[in-house]
Amino acid sequence: FSNCATLIQPLTAESAESTMKQVTAFFGFDDPARSGEVLLVSAWPTGDLRPYGWNLMGHPPVHLLPQGVPPREAPSQLRIERVDSPALLHIWEQTVSRGYPLEGLEDAPAGALAPPSLLTNPQYGAWVGFVDHRPVTAASAWVAHGVVNVTLVATLPDERRKGYGEALTWTASRLDPSLPAMLLSSDDGRPVYERMGYLPLQRMTLWYRGRTR
Repeated sequence: FSNCATLIQPLTAESAESTMKQVTAFFGFDDPARSGEVLLVSAWPTGDLRPYGWNLMGHPPVHLLPQGVPPREAPSQLRIERVDSPALLHIWEQTVSRGYPLEGLEDAPAGALAPPSLLTNPQYGAWVGFVDHRPVTAASAWVAHGVVNVTLVATLPDERRKGYGEALTWTASRLDPSLPAMLLSSDDGRPVYERMGYLPLQRMTLWYRGRTR
């Protein structure tokens, strides 16, 4: 999700090969010193990209929360903290990695998922939810192009269905209360977001490809 290419027009039979070459060159798939996965996001069906080395992730729905929808109250036992220090950012990383999950990052060192430089970016926000001093849920958001983009809402498996993830989603959705919010959801999470007032717009197409050393 941090290495992401987004198509701004549909792929055609004529443009697919040149577009894939452009993405390959930009993200350094041919550079043996680079590693990690890259995500390709399309608002349109793309055709089969497996011949170019990509794997289909799925077709998640994208949702819009109009400005001014009133939030529901968070569970009383949940304490939500805005991430404002490297130590709390590392707790956010671990909570997201274990709740999402992001396999292989659960015990990664600080900065593996989110560098401390994010803390000085006014367009970025991250939050951790605690119950009895235990981190149980986390979320983040970005402001750009007149919308709040809610990302990486995650709750630890044993703490789900208690309203914690929804509470963090409300918080992240209001990084800038004057703007509408958007998010991509899983099909499992879709009923929660629609109950909040998020409106499903369409399904996206997501592909991923790994860079291996």
